[in-house]
Amino acid sequence: MILNVVMKDSNYDVIIERHSLECISKYLNLTRKVLILTDSGVPKEYSEMVKKASLDGYIYTIPMGEASKSFENFGLILDYMIKNTFSRTDCVVAVGGGVVGDLAGFVASTYMRGIDFYNIPTTLLSQVDSSIGGKTAIDKMGIKNVVGAFYPPKKVLIDSETLKTLDTRQIHSGLVEALKMGATSDLELFTLIENSSDLFSDIDEIIIKSLMVKKMVVETDPKEQGLRKILNFGHTVGHAIEASGKFNSLLHGECVGVGMLYFSSVEVREKLEKVLGKYQLPTKVDITSEELFKYINLDKKRSGDYLSIIYVKSLGNYEIRKILLEDIKKYL
Repeated sequence: MILNVVMKDSNYDVIIERHSLECISKYLNLTRKVLILTDSGVPKEYSEMVKKASLDGYIYTIPMGEASKSFENFGLILDYMIKNTFSRTDCVVAVGGGVVGDLAGFVASTYMRGIDFYNIPTTLLSQVDSSIGGKTAIDKMGIKNVVGAFYPPKKVLIDSETLKTLDTRQIHSGLVEALKMGATSDLELFTLIENSSDLFSDIDEIIIKSLMVKKMVVETDPKEQGLRKILNFGHTVGHAIEASGKFNSLLHGECVGVGMLYFSSVEVREKLEKVLGKYQLPTKVDITSEELFKYINLDKKRSGDYLSIIYVKSLGNYEIRKILLEDIKKYL
């Protein structure tokens, strides 16, 4: 299936097809110099497939983990591209999860004022969410994605076969982003996840339904001025949990799953807890409201003394509530 994302300044296709990585040259223009950015946790065979299909491919591997989204790695990759004489007509291909996609996109957005960028997400989290929308970023001073740019990819290639190399915990963590889409915007998607008896058989439908929500949102609000805020459901508290540094053993999706519970009605919270439990995801962490508030106060989505939160009163529907920072304490 192909979804076409129509933005004000650019349109691009999202190809969702099993085994598409095996015939990648059919979809991407790789007849040039290609920087293939991946990380140490991604099976090498994926980046090697891209290199084999490229006229002149270079694989650059960063360490796995959020810490790699740094100014240091950003600079080292640019150094590597300059030393290997990459030009304006060349491209960057991300092969990996959200960390790789964010960093590769930011590199592409800045090298020679912008070169082509392709995204090949290989985790469920990145396939259902961060693969489209054009957000690129790196972290600074412990704050996620505080430095970045909106820079849409030329094309996105999603091959759910890559998920077979992930462990169950990674799959379930990524599923939270799809659950987020369902809870705010698509009751059918939420129900599909809630009732699935064979997740991998349902996974392509889950990816497509999630991306249709994301596509609608980013087309309507490309720069996060209004509607796009719904994608932050669970992230206000989830990012605060991550930023606290107390729960480094938790994955991003696990933190977001807990974060969704804070801004849900009692009815929705009960259903969310049941679904999270089904997929062995945590429903609480040992952190005080004072600690959470400290890190929420640093949220880059804050506007002066106000912060917009996404509240789900009934499944498939949402409210954007603009509240004073001080008033957020009652939710915590």
